Amino acid sequence: MPHAPLPLPVIPTRPAINDVATHQLDDRPREECGVVGVSGLANASELVFLALYALQHRGQEAAGIVSYDGTYSRVHKGAGLVSDVFDAATLGRLPGSTAVGHVRYSTAGGSSLENVQPLTARYASGDMALAHNGNLTNQIDLRTRLVRDGAIFRTSSDSEILVHLVAKSRRETVDDQIHHALTHLEGAYSIVVSVDDTIYAVRDPRGFRPLVLGALDGGTVVASETCALDILGARYVRDLKPGELIRIRGSEVEQLPPLPTPGRPAPCIFELVYFARPDSRIWGKSVDRARRAFGRHLAREHPVQADAVIAVPDSANSAALGYAEESGIPFELGLLRNHYVGRTFIQPSQRDRDFGARMKYNPVREVLDGKRVVIVDDSLVRGTTSRSLVRMLRAAGATQVHFRIASPPVRFPCFYGIDMPTRGELIGSRLEVPEIEKKIGVDSLGYLSLDGMIDAVADGAPYCTACFSGEYPAPLVDVEQGLSSPEGPGTC
Repeated sequence: MPHAPLPLPVIPTRPAINDVATHQLDDRPREECGVVGVSGLANASELVFLALYALQHRGQEAAGIVSYDGTYSRVHKGAGLVSDVFDAATLGRLPGSTAVGHVRYSTAGGSSLENVQPLTARYASGDMALAHNGNLTNQIDLRTRLVRDGAIFRTSSDSEILVHLVAKSRRETVDDQIHHALTHLEGAYSIVVSVDDTIYAVRDPRGFRPLVLGALDGGTVVASETCALDILGARYVRDLKPGELIRIRGSEVEQLPPLPTPGRPAPCIFELVYFARPDSRIWGKSVDRARRAFGRHLAREHPVQADAVIAVPDSANSAALGYAEESGIPFELGLLRNHYVGRTFIQPSQRDRDFGARMKYNPVREVLDGKRVVIVDDSLVRGTTSRSLVRMLRAAGATQVHFRIASPPVRFPCFYGIDMPTRGELIGSRLEVPEIEKKIGVDSLGYLSLDGMIDAVADGAPYCTACFSGEYPAPLVDVEQGLSSPEGPGTC
């Protein structure tokens, strides 16, 4: 079956990039994602595939890989988990020693395969593939300007803005075109972009999102987290610094002029709280050890007399262990998570308000019956799942339920790439702690303080704490110009 060509401008001496995917998905332009680039290694797409598996927690709704074999670029992308999108046959149609990959979260909106990354384009200097993790805070402003200048967008993704800026640049070299394009961006971005067999990797000047560099058998790997290096057996070299732009060809890694740094760095502390995998190291710090430190500080700030500490699995496991270690209360497996539940399911009755939680979690009655329980979670966003879990624990025989949150109240929306509700949907924005305690039905509720959270990982400070503090390090250009809602990107 012949592959349908993507609707790209064709240069006669360079055949058009082929698209071998047929999946569709619901989309909106804001996501939290994982990116990978591999250079100088045979069957690079297979290595990218494995790395994307390790980064699946960063995006479970779509995946894509673009490879370059020295003559042609090819792309395969679609909706679903990495294992849904790729198999041996599709990877076999992605030859070459250079490849770029992407996994993403998407949310409700129009269905469009074009929004699945890596984005692909052909321009005067070669075949481009771009994978982006983050969110631009001046995307509407830039898009409006580009459209006025005649740009035609194929997607609703803010990532396509960079493609147009690179193509429009009048700089002579690809290095300078990419650098010039990046200077127009505001907000959060860790980007891997290939032009033919050359890969460029960059972190925004404040370093919101992680990006690490690794070495493997004479080649180079760049990825969102070290867990992607581990699955390949690659050696961790270092984290990219905020504002750093590098060019990669095989084992050759060259630093290009850095982007102007507007102030202090601001890596996202929510990566350590929740998003990164606990076996990863980001910004030189063990995610597991950071979460244990959050839990220990939480135990000191909010002690309680109890018989067992349990976690909301799996993201709060490390914090719960830290709480147990500091408090001396035994850690128990009181909740088990069903890992085979997707993000959507058929709910048999709207009256069964706990159905979703029961699909995902199951209490261990022998651990809970007759016990005073401390349940630790990494964060509290809307509060609906927490309310269901509390009812579940009580039904399993818990005599007291004390909720402990290993981060401060989430009161503000994220404009830098973490998928959070609008401010009006955040329970920490609408209610004070005693009201939340009553709302979710617990005997006591304790949040880790902002100072305690920062102190737990002080050796990596300063951080972006915007979702907790409302202090946004990068300008919210679109909000300030009235182009986007201050309630959060979800309302745009």
